[in-house]
Amino acid sequence: MSHFFWTVLLPAVALDLLLGDPHWMPHPVRWMGRTISSLETLLRRLFPKTPGGERGAGIVLALALPTLFGGGSALILWGLGQVSPWLSWVVQLWFSYQLLAARSLQKESMAVYSPLKAHDLEGARRAVSRIVGRDTQALDETGVAKAAVETVAENTCDGVIAPLIFLFLGGLPAGMAYKAVSTLDSMVGYKNDKYRFFGWASARLDDILNFIPARLSGLLLCLGAALLPGCSGRRAWTIFWRDRRKHASPNSAHTEAACAGALGVRLAGDASYFGKVVHKPTLGDPVRPVESEDIPRACRLMYAGAGLLLLLFAVLSVWL
Repeated sequence: MSHFFWTVLLPAVALDLLLGDPHWMPHPVRWMGRTISSLETLLRRLFPKTPGGERGAGIVLALALPTLFGGGSALILWGLGQVSPWLSWVVQLWFSYQLLAARSLQKESMAVYSPLKAHDLEGARRAVSRIVGRDTQALDETGVAKAAVETVAENTCDGVIAPLIFLFLGGLPAGMAYKAVSTLDSMVGYKNDKYRFFGWASARLDDILNFIPARLSGLLLCLGAALLPGCSGRRAWTIFWRDRRKHASPNSAHTEAACAGALGVRLAGDASYFGKVVHKPTLGDPVRPVESEDIPRACRLMYAGAGLLLLLFAVLSVWL
C-alpha cells in the first residue's frame, strides 16, 4: 500500500493534472461501455423477459463486469511482472491515471464558465449540455452556472475521491473494479421501464461501494472549504449535516450539500429531463444567487478535498 502510493498513485495524480482526458486517447471506461452493451444484448437473449429474469440477468452483469476488469487487470499485472517489473509499473501508472477525472471535470466545467463570462448564453448552454442530463435549452445564466457547479460537486466523489480510495486500498485491480461498477450504474442503473429490473443490481452495488466514499467526500469538502477564500467551512458543515440525506440515492447529496454550504448557494431542486419536470429537494440556503464564478470555486473545492485525502494517504503510508 505504501509503495503503491508513492510510486504509482501520486505519479498518476500528477499525470491527471498534466494531461487530463484527451478525447483521442483510448480509455478503459470506453472499453467498459462497449462490454456492457455487448453483455446486455447477450444476457437479455439468454434470460426470460420477465421481471425475475431481467433481475437475474442484471445480477450476472453486475458481478461479471467488475470481475472481468478487476480480475483481468490483476492477471495482466501478474503476467507483466513475470516478464518485466518496469513494464508492470508503467501499465499500473497509466491505467491508474486514466481512472481519475479531476482535470477533466475542471476542463469541462470551465468550458461552461468561459462563454458565461463572455455573456454567450447559447454557447454556455451548449457546453453544459455535454456534462449534464437535464434539458438546457431554456436555462438562464444562473441555471447554466448552477448545473455546472452541481456536476463538479456530484462527480467529486465518483470521479476523484472514490477512485483514489479504491486505488490506495487495492491498487489498480480495485480501482478498475470500482470504475466498472460506476460505469454500470451510469449506463443501466435507471428506474425507467427498460432498466427498472435489469439495472437494479448495478445500482445497488454502486450504492454499496460509494457509501463510505460519498460521506468521506462530503467531510473533505467541508474541511477544504475552511481553507479556501470565498468559501465557508462552518456553513459547509451545517448544510452537509442537514441536507446530506435529501436525495433518492443514499449517496448523491453528500458532496452537493457540502458544496452548496461552502459557496452559500442553493443547489439541486426541480429540473427538466426530456421535456418533463422532475421535482427534487433543494440543497443549501440561498445566501446569494449562483453566479459564474462559482464554477471555478467548485473546482478549487474539489481539488482541496482531493489534496486533503492525498495528505491523509501520505501520513498513513508513512505510519503503515
